[in-house]
Amino acid sequence: MTAEVPRPALRPALRPARMWPRDVLKVGVVGLRTRPMRAFLSALGIAIGISAMVAVVGISSSSRADLDRTLSELGTNLLTVSPGTTMTGEQARLPVEAEAMVGRIAPVESVSAIGRVADADVYRTGKIPKAETNGIATYAVRTGLPATVGVEVRSGTWLNAATASYPATVLGAITAQRLGIGHAGPDTQVMVGGVWFTVVGILAPTPLAPELDTAALVGWPVAESRLGFDGRPTVVYTRSRDAQVEAVAQVLGATANPEAPNEVDVSRPSDALAAKQAADAAFTGLLLGVGGVALLVGGVGVANTMVISVLERRGEIGLRRSLGATRGQIRTQFLAESLLLSALGGVAGALLGVAVTAGYVTSVSWSVVIPVWAVLGGVGATLVIGVLAGLYPAIRASRLSPTEALTQP
Repeated sequence: MTAEVPRPALRPALRPARMWPRDVLKVGVVGLRTRPMRAFLSALGIAIGISAMVAVVGISSSSRADLDRTLSELGTNLLTVSPGTTMTGEQARLPVEAEAMVGRIAPVESVSAIGRVADADVYRTGKIPKAETNGIATYAVRTGLPATVGVEVRSGTWLNAATASYPATVLGAITAQRLGIGHAGPDTQVMVGGVWFTVVGILAPTPLAPELDTAALVGWPVAESRLGFDGRPTVVYTRSRDAQVEAVAQVLGATANPEAPNEVDVSRPSDALAAKQAADAAFTGLLLGVGGVALLVGGVGVANTMVISVLERRGEIGLRRSLGATRGQIRTQFLAESLLLSALGGVAGALLGVAVTAGYVTSVSWSVVIPVWAVLGGVGATLVIGVLAGLYPAIRASRLSPTEALTQP
């Protein structure tokens, strides 16, 4: 009987060293530091795309916020009534009683009107040729117009019960500019329809009633007594309760001109601004598409950098594999480099986009509005780009065998 020879105990297989997040960050940084110029140019492509996207969203959001603020201040319950065309294609006319009849509609909170004064051209002096009207119209106005339309006086005062009966005028913003008048005062006069009128006020721009910007506004009584005004309103402005705006719009035409309601145009000026806002949103989408293309180009640059990095660092890859690095660790290393490269470009681009937005918005006196989702989404998009751009190079690097990587030049 033979004794059994004891077998030596088997040693447990050595496990590869685990790469902690700090180690992954270190190897990723080393890879970028060895080729700083290439890394900078690749990150710059990402930064341009992100900054463009953030700036477009920021500027558009600031513009829309300013427009929303303007609409909120002026109100969206303003409706206007103006003459349309007759069945024969001629210009229709509103009846003299149109303003009073519109004021009887129950939900209407305030009403005011202006009337075009024919043959009442406006001149700075009496020596200007009659043909050079400069596109300025003369309107007879009610004293309650500012409360209904929301006009603001930039210089001087608005017409009151006294000045509306005397040769006094308030100039629109563009009218004052064309006439070269910077401020109102008792010594500032213009000729309206051959009569000298004192400029008592100058308006600020009126977005919801642009016809006032290019007009000289005179009181209703003096227009009838001195300028031959026939008393017919050209535009009737109404303010209604918000919940009843649509209902009022449906009856305005028939109320303003019961004999010919089809010859009346009813409009909501705020809809034009809302349409402008929609157009700005569409334009923003276009610009975002351009920013997305720039971001894609930056991602291609990162992918190109990482592929070339794999080709140039075969010796390093082979040495690491010979020392026990696994394929997963090699993949992690190159993915980390790609992510770091994209993250640097993303953060730099987001900061640049914020700076561009703040600079532009401040220059046009808007409030700076930069959505948080735009900044975070931009940085997040760069991380996705980094993963996609570094995935193929990382897989390719991990598939290199140690002997192949060390023997190839």
